Amino acid sequence: MRTVIQRVSKASVTIDNKIYSQINNGVLVLLGIEDADTAEDIEWLSGKIVNLRIFNDDNGVMNVSIKDINGDILVVSQFTLHASTKKGNRPSYIKASKPEFAIPMYEELVKQLTSDLGKKIYTGVFGADMKVQLLNDGPVTIVIDTKNKE
Repeated sequence: MRTVIQRVSKASVTIDNKIYSQINNGVLVLLGIEDADTAEDIEWLSGKIVNLRIFNDDNGVMNVSIKDINGDILVVSQFTLHASTKKGNRPSYIKASKPEFAIPMYEELVKQLTSDLGKKIYTGVFGADMKVQLLNDGPVTIVIDTKNKE
């Protein structure tokens, strides 16, 4: 699983000119899934997301997690995170999973995040044409790939 995690003051997903999901003070997680992903990746990634200390403490130091601030999470599927630009100028998405595999993995990550955070997780709609708006706070942007565990 490959993610781009952004600390946000607010974020929303609009589908067909209607706001589908929106959050304040939390993280927007863009998620790419590949066939090599497993339940172990889901568990590890969820734990990492809810415990990342990327929010400011009282001294203005990034030392507090989303769990600590009772913030919100918005997860949006984004197969383009697995784009390969090695050859030519048209990205290849061959590593990105097909919906038959990706949708259940996406849903399981949302379930795991719900359990780990202890509250509702907001989402987009898998495969939909979504307009994602965000106000990146910081800016703070973290890239995590479960295959590298960095």
